[in-house]
Amino acid sequence: MTPILPAFYFGSVEHFRVLAQHPKVIIDLGEHYERQSYRTRTSIVGPNGKQDLTVQIARRSGEKMPMHTVGLSYVETWPQQHVHAIRSAYGNTPWYIHFIDEIEAVVLQKYERLVDLDLATMRLGMKWLGLKTEVVVAIAYVEQSDEWIDLRAALHPKKPLPPHIVPVGPYTQVFEERHGFVQRLSVIDLVCNAGPEARRYLS
Repeated sequence: MTPILPAFYFGSVEHFRVLAQHPKVIIDLGEHYERQSYRTRTSIVGPNGKQDLTVQIARRSGEKMPMHTVGLSYVETWPQQHVHAIRSAYGNTPWYIHFIDEIEAVVLQKYERLVDLDLATMRLGMKWLGLKTEVVVAIAYVEQSDEWIDLRAALHPKKPLPPHIVPVGPYTQVFEERHGFVQRLSVIDLVCNAGPEARRYLS
């Protein structure tokens, strides 16, 4: 069966495990935007522990917004803040130098829509991991069906993982001695710490 996922910002390692384990996935851009989800956030571990990096959207108060209509706001300097946080967290990791230029390029580019940023970070993560998964981008809402594995609500930073998705890890993390191994982080954490070995942690 084919998984249906929401768009996500530098998805968690579990997002990329789903991509690695299926020949095709559907990204639903017709579903409604959900606050405090992976659609606008990713998590890293820095010197002071786990840190959420959150994208600022152009809000339309009280209105349900299909994902493909959600705009980005650049009133705050969140792109520069994200790059600074990533540099502070991973500057001493063995593989940081191989990824930071591409991270900066995608984060600091201005996008009109949230989904354009999300898809750019997803494709970058797939490139890093060598994933050839076919990604079908659906503009209209995808109705539930026996053909799909619906993960649109299942992968959420504030919910436990669904039973059929095993958490990724452990792998060596740069601040592990200080904070222990932290699960469910951004793909950035995996590639900066594990480099060419990152793909095998998704098996």
